[in-house]
Amino acid sequence: MTRLTDVIAPANDEGTKATVLKWCKTIGDIVAKDEPLLELETDKVTVEIPSPAAGELAEILRQANDEVRPGELLARLKSAAPSEAAVARSPHHCLSPSVRRLLAQHALDPAAIAGSGRNGRVTAQDVVNHAESRRRAAAADSAAPTTACARVAHTPVRRRIAAHMAASVLAAPHVTTLFEADLTRVLAHRARHGADFERRGARLTLTAYFIAACARALVTHREVNATFHEDALELHADANIGIGTALGDEGLIVPVIRRAQNMDLLELARRLGELVAAARSGKLAPADVRGGTFTISNHGVGGSLLAAPIIINQPQVAILGVGKIERRVCVLPVDGVEAIGVRSMCYLTLSIDHRALDAFQANAFLTTVVAALEAWPISV
Repeated sequence: MTRLTDVIAPANDEGTKATVLKWCKTIGDIVAKDEPLLELETDKVTVEIPSPAAGELAEILRQANDEVRPGELLARLKSAAPSEAAVARSPHHCLSPSVRRLLAQHALDPAAIAGSGRNGRVTAQDVVNHAESRRRAAAADSAAPTTACARVAHTPVRRRIAAHMAASVLAAPHVTTLFEADLTRVLAHRARHGADFERRGARLTLTAYFIAACARALVTHREVNATFHEDALELHADANIGIGTALGDEGLIVPVIRRAQNMDLLELARRLGELVAAARSGKLAPADVRGGTFTISNHGVGGSLLAAPIIINQPQVAILGVGKIERRVCVLPVDGVEAIGVRSMCYLTLSIDHRALDAFQANAFLTTVVAALEAWPISV
């Protein structure tokens, strides 16, 4: 007797709606247990829904762009285990939806790509690397640039970013204050301890120092670690710091390090590495991008000296911008007199929601951040 198995939308912490992004299978397809059936999008995160059993996809109850709630019925499977031959006939049965999107985007055949994943599985990075090698080869073959116009449809992530940024600008009057920070001691600490951090499983990036400095400052200046409401400013107890992470042409995403004020530099560096790797491989969970109370945008990694204003990640009230580090000639106090020296400097900006904060609070916050960075202990 044929048994039907329900495919259910997963639960999340807030019980919020998700949107069906796409189905990876069609009615009548044979699927293996845990093979991706569809993608749901929620809070800028794409979540794969695996098949709860092996069998045939018998019924699809929610279509692309439909909104669904946790626990809602999405589809039904006829529980009939597929034969090995049937699974083998499906050329994409072991490819994740993100890999399939990249393959379609670049018009690539997965059979032409050497997989570096488990059991030779083709990963998203494999596709990106293969596409880049083809691009370089094509550029070498022809020096003449293409001038043809093209229209590239917005991805769901890009649409979400556009709506969120536009809403933030409309809601909040943005004001930006600019400071300069001397990172000479931070760089000396990194040079001394970076290898040890690496051995302990954490890549010591400069962003980790900015997170640590901001976490301390947010405890002191709680009004910056806040949410604006029409009748009150909600001050948060924990510094849940979001890190703007670029995804190339796919846009950006902001994974959150929770309770950063309770972490030392090693813990921050390790957690930051985990979240950035998950973001760029499409493996962030919905909870990883929720609950942020403050955001850091390290735009300097792309060579930018200054970006202002950086749009606030509502409903937060401030966002820190970090510019490129440069060696600059500075006037320095030496034994009570002025001297000329060369230091490693960068611009820090704080864009604020002027409904919630004034220049006094913004400047006080940045003063604390800069002081922490410039006095960083080198030996520990």
